[in-house]
This record gives sequence, structure tokens and C-alpha cells, in this order.
Amino acid sequence: MKFKTLAQAALIASAGFAAIATSPAFAQAKEQFFPVLVYRTGAYAPNGVPWANGYVDYLKYTNAKGGINGVKITYEECETGYATDKGVECYERLKGKGATVFQPLSTGITFALTEKAPADKIPLITAGYGRSESADGNVFKWNFPLLGTYWVAADAILQHIGKANGGLDKLKGKKIALVYHDSPYGKEPIPLLQERAKMLGYELQLLPVTAPGVEQKATWLQVRQSRPDYVLLWGWGVMNSAALKEAVATGYPREKMYGVWWAGAEPDVKDVGEGAKGYNAVTMQHGAEPQSKIVQDILKEVHGKGQGTGPKEEVGQVLYMRGMVHAMLAVEGVRRAQERFGKGKVMSGDQTRWGLENLALDQKKLDALGFAGVLRPISTSCADHMGANWARMHTWDGKAWKFSSDWLQADEQVLKPMVKQAADKYAAEKKISRRDAADCQS
Repeated sequence: MKFKTLAQAALIASAGFAAIATSPAFAQAKEQFFPVLVYRTGAYAPNGVPWANGYVDYLKYTNAKGGINGVKITYEECETGYATDKGVECYERLKGKGATVFQPLSTGITFALTEKAPADKIPLITAGYGRSESADGNVFKWNFPLLGTYWVAADAILQHIGKANGGLDKLKGKKIALVYHDSPYGKEPIPLLQERAKMLGYELQLLPVTAPGVEQKATWLQVRQSRPDYVLLWGWGVMNSAALKEAVATGYPREKMYGVWWAGAEPDVKDVGEGAKGYNAVTMQHGAEPQSKIVQDILKEVHGKGQGTGPKEEVGQVLYMRGMVHAMLAVEGVRRAQERFGKGKVMSGDQTRWGLENLALDQKKLDALGFAGVLRPISTSCADHMGANWARMHTWDGKAWKFSSDWLQADEQVLKPMVKQAADKYAAEKKISRRDAADCQS
């Protein structure tokens, strides 16, 4: 595994000094170390690679702009292959190097690391994935599902479908099928969809797909037989394009298909092309943003100087943007922590946790960072580790993703009781107490 020091030219003056630079003690004393869990190989690589490239490019960009108040960033990639055991192995290998924060990019790995993070005092950013109940920071002190959970995604999709039918009450008597990755990830939206089915009166059909999801003929035979009014797709990697190809083969209308934000990027539709036209997916606020200021800045400061991690053409695409957004959240968590614990200092995992719990990214700050038109304000607290619950819908027009809805906001009257109930259940199982006011101030 190769250690990548972003400020290498300035830091490594000799072979002996290079040996020091790669040691955990050096990383803790001089630099802010970001472990980067990736999957550049295996069945999910087509989706994992652009995310990883966007993430790493943003770290490079931050260093090009002077670091985090002068503190330079170092990082090390670790290949998980989207496997939980490999993800845990990467965590154990990298946590002792002064790890700032982990971003597992896998709900399965997140479930495993949720048990480890409290003892190691290293926060987990699971932006747009992971345990939906971890939005409750009073129970999940170290988890940060920033920008939205799968319950937010599912509710936003239902609200959009409801609007298209003249109101959520018009979903009564409809049939909605969930084609999902048979893993913790794919199962996450089920409680919300079941709760909404009770409230709204639609019929929910659950259709699990065995990973990686290449073979779906039996699933889509069920779709053809039951003829649902809508199909929700909770897939990842090759499963998404396979589902769209089967929809074409069985004649299921793509405009009646709605994917989660991990089933709505360029790799999911490029092999289907015109056949995927009309397919919809909820977004984690952003979509493809090639004209955004941050993309232009990355092209200039990173790719323009020959430092780009991947192909220039992917910069601004959906998953590249997501990786970049996730890196920005981590960097801004450190920057916020520095406001309390000392600018120009390296932040520990515990200090970074405080920063993530006190994020105050208003629109002015986001615009200054180059994310105007890309993200809405993000504000967290001890109780709220999600910080925002907005989404949009975008639709594949045969050549590109185009926004196709106004802003959608998940219904907190539905989500909050579900989150609290699930968080309380977790707390009882693990024999942990809700945080008190004193703990929230620490």
C-alpha cells in the first residue's frame, strides 16, 4: 500500500527524512492525516473509482490553497473491495496513524465500525449512507450521516411521486416495488417504506437481489407479473445497469423507475444509453455539476498542474462530485474544530468529532468554498448529526443527468419518531445511555 504525502516535495528532503514522514508519530505531530477507504477494484469499482478520485482531488486542492489554516493534509488509501472484513482490516491498520475521520463508503463496514469508533475516539462520516437512526447524535456520538440518510432518500422519492399524482393521499391503492441490494445497504429504506405504506395505503413489494446483482431475470419476471405502478431501485455498481437492461427487456417504463442516490450516476446508465432515458434518481442535493466554481477551481489548481488523480473528463460528474463533497465535509469539520482548539494545529479524532457536531456551513460559507448552487446550508448539533434533509430529483435524458424537480424535504414528523425509536432500541441493546447536557458540551 502506497503512502501519499500531498506536500511531499516540501516535506521530504532526504531518504532518512522520508522514513520519518511515513511514521504515525510524524503524521500526528505535523500533519492532518486522512485515511481513505476506497474500492478501485472488484464489482463496484466503476462506481468506487470516481468517488475516490473526487475525494483525493479535494484533499490535494485544500493543500494547494494552503491546507487547513496552514496545516497540510496527508492521506493513505486502503482498498476494501466493498467487503466488510477488508474495511475493518483497513480501519485497524490506519487508525493508529493519527486518523482524523473515517468514511467507510459502505453501510456494511459502517455497521462494523460503529462498534469500534467510540473506544478509538475517531468519528465516522457516512454522508448519504449507513445507519439511518445514527442521525440521533444523543445516542450515536461518533456517527455523522451528513446530508441525509436512506430514510430521507426514500421519503423524498415518495413525496416526488406523490406530487406527480396530485398529492401523497393519491398513493392509496398503488403498488410500489423495491428492488434492492440484499445487504444492510439495500435493507435500510424498508422500515420507512413500510411505515409510509401504513400511513398512505399503498402496497409494498420487496424484491431482494443477491450481490453483486448481475443476474436479475427472476426479479424482473416478478415485476412483469405484478406490474407495480412504480419501481424503486436500491442498487450499487453493476446491479444498477443490469436492472435498467432488464427493465428495457421486460418493457417496464423507465420513467416509472426511481433510484436512490447511489443508483443515479453516469456509470449506472452509460451502458444503457438511450434505453435508460426517463429513468429518475433522487440526489444528495448535488448532481453532475461541471459548471460549478469548485469544479473549475479543481481543474485549474489540481488537474491544470498535472496533479489530477483520475481522468479530467470525470471532474464534475455525479460520483466525482460526491467524493469531493465528502472530503469537503471532513476538511470543514477539522476547520471548525480549530476554531475551538486552536487554528494552525492538528486536530485529534475527538476534537474533529466536536467540529463535525458543530458544523455551521451557511450559504455564504458554502458559496465561498465554491459550492454555490451545489449544496444548501448544513448545520449540526449534539442531537442532530445529519445537518440537512434536502434532496432533488434528476432524470437521465439519454445523454446526461438533468434536474427534474424542485427541492424536496423529508417529512420530519415521520422521520424523527422513527429515528428516536430505532436509536433507543440500539442504546438498550448496547447498554449505553443518551448523552446529557454536559457531554454535549465536551
